[in-house]
Amino acid sequence: MAAMAVDRGGVIRLFGRIREAWDRSRAVRRTEGRTGGEQRSHNLFEAAAAYVSACADDDQEGIDEAAGWVSPEALSFGVNELACRAVIALARERGESPRVVARALLGLPAA
Repeated sequence: MAAMAVDRGGVIRLFGRIREAWDRSRAVRRTEGRTGGEQRSHNLFEAAAAYVSACADDDQEGIDEAAGWVSPEALSFGVNELACRAVIALARERGESPRVVARALLGLPAA
């Protein structure tokens, strides 16, 4: 699997996008009434998986939807947990340390 290069400000932009998507989804939820029965709630890990997948696909609708499922703090925690698990899995696959893999994914020089 080829390493994904992310510029140094990528993480900061990701959390900025989380906050923006949350703000947009809150505005939408205020204007929409519930129709039909009770909606199924999503847990933070479902939200994080959907959010990150939508970000990877540059799917703004998916980003906004996933960001509305949980609070920004919960989404941030879920994205962090997903990142940790992904780095660990990739490190095991490559036979490298998580530190080496994380730095490579972010395009940082070896420590």
